[in-house]
Amino acid sequence: MADENQWFFGKVAAFSVLLKLLLIPAYRSTDFQVHRNWLAITNSLPISKWYYEKTSQWTLDYPPFFAWLEFLLSQFASLVDSNMTKVENLGYASVETVIFQRLSVIAADLVLLYAGYQYYCYKNKSASKLGNSYKPQFVCILFILNFGLIIVDHIHFQYNGFLFGILILSITRMFENEFLWSAFWYSVLVNFKHIYLYIAPAYFVYLLKRYCFKHPQGSMTSYWLGVNIRNLLPFQLMKLGFLVISVFSVSFGPFIALGQLQQVLQRLFPFKRGLCHAYWAPNFWALYNVVDKILATIGSKLGLENLLELRSASMTGGLVRHSQHAVLPSVSPLVTLVLTLLAMMPCLINLWIKRCNSERFLKAIVLCAYCSFIFGWHVHEKAVLLITIPLSLLSLESRIYARIFVIVSTAGNLSLFPLLFQRPETPIKVILMLLYTSLTFWAVTKVFCSSGNKPNQHVLRWYENIYLFGLIPLEIYNLLIHSALGFDLTLPFLPLLLTSVYCSVGILWSWLLFYYSVLTEGDHDKVSID
Repeated sequence: MADENQWFFGKVAAFSVLLKLLLIPAYRSTDFQVHRNWLAITNSLPISKWYYEKTSQWTLDYPPFFAWLEFLLSQFASLVDSNMTKVENLGYASVETVIFQRLSVIAADLVLLYAGYQYYCYKNKSASKLGNSYKPQFVCILFILNFGLIIVDHIHFQYNGFLFGILILSITRMFENEFLWSAFWYSVLVNFKHIYLYIAPAYFVYLLKRYCFKHPQGSMTSYWLGVNIRNLLPFQLMKLGFLVISVFSVSFGPFIALGQLQQVLQRLFPFKRGLCHAYWAPNFWALYNVVDKILATIGSKLGLENLLELRSASMTGGLVRHSQHAVLPSVSPLVTLVLTLLAMMPCLINLWIKRCNSERFLKAIVLCAYCSFIFGWHVHEKAVLLITIPLSLLSLESRIYARIFVIVSTAGNLSLFPLLFQRPETPIKVILMLLYTSLTFWAVTKVFCSSGNKPNQHVLRWYENIYLFGLIPLEIYNLLIHSALGFDLTLPFLPLLLTSVYCSVGILWSWLLFYYSVLTEGDHDKVSID
């Protein structure tokens, strides 16, 4: 069995690496210069200046573990091209620099491949007994060859693959009841990239109940809110707390010693940014912004400017200024935080009260990611990966989860198209998207619509099919019709607006479906909304 696992995973890994190598000459975003600048900062400056340096606008704003990763990479980078590690070389991109940085992302993805192999081996043990050995194979292909992850990391340029590898490794350890190892890897992950704080509530609630309380056999109904306080295990709680504090101490300790903690935190949490990124993420605020614009337009047409006290809207203000809405109330970071936490509460209460199992924990991770993406402050469109990749682990567990995954994966992936706006990359993103979407539909059909699995029942509803097929004319308009009609100068942001709003409808619908399925399922039975 081990040889078969290695052979299958070896083929997937080889294909993944080959595909990424072919994308080396592709377009690079400004994130390429962000990371080149971080190489230079960590290589040529003492640690005391890392979080103060601002020669480039791309200042270091990731947690310390990522800074140390850049420091490690910079030791090799300086050998390849020493000019790459000079802070004053703004915009530097020699051939050697491009190849080195591209290869560094591919090398870092070995963490994703290792974590995928660990998860595959774990799931394959139980799946083989049930005669469903192809399910873990499909799942691993879906997250290792995730369309969004490939274009964000290996064309646009970021280092998300190894981070999701750490997350999947943490989830796998949780499935294996290795709670401290799971907490360790999650703590390490947050100290690499703090966006993973989105899912911290799920870890906190599950580890507190599952690891820090004794659960004797028998009925849970006698417990207060799912636990008996007398069954608290203080030594377990202290071990967990000590582990988490130790990881954060190693990460932030040097900067605390230098008296720079406040400066580091200001870089990590720049709340002077606006509600929405320059390109609105497809979430609740995209719809909120559109409603505001519609109301403002109607008010102007009706001559109600004075009555409505219309303000000059700046929702696309991007990186540095607060958002202002013309008619609807403007939104502060505190409002988004409260809405996000309120949206999470039913999921977290459900996780605390109901009987513990690792699958319910994984669902809580997905829901926390959903809520943060939908209601969070200054959410980037790339954050949809925090939903789609963990959800891919559930995608073939039941018909309803397959249905949800198809919707959010397709809409979420297409919402990433504006990242690759240059003409040469258009065929690449379209072909990769079609291949990944076809693979997703084929895997879902193979599992849920083959003989013996209700072959006459479709996974998607008719209206969901119409919605997903509607993505095709949307993208045709964005790619061809918009410029043909001469709207490039008069309505330059219309394609971005249409993409954001249309994709937000699918993502919000999939969130509601997923939330309903999680809250209505029993302790043992899979929910079905067929």
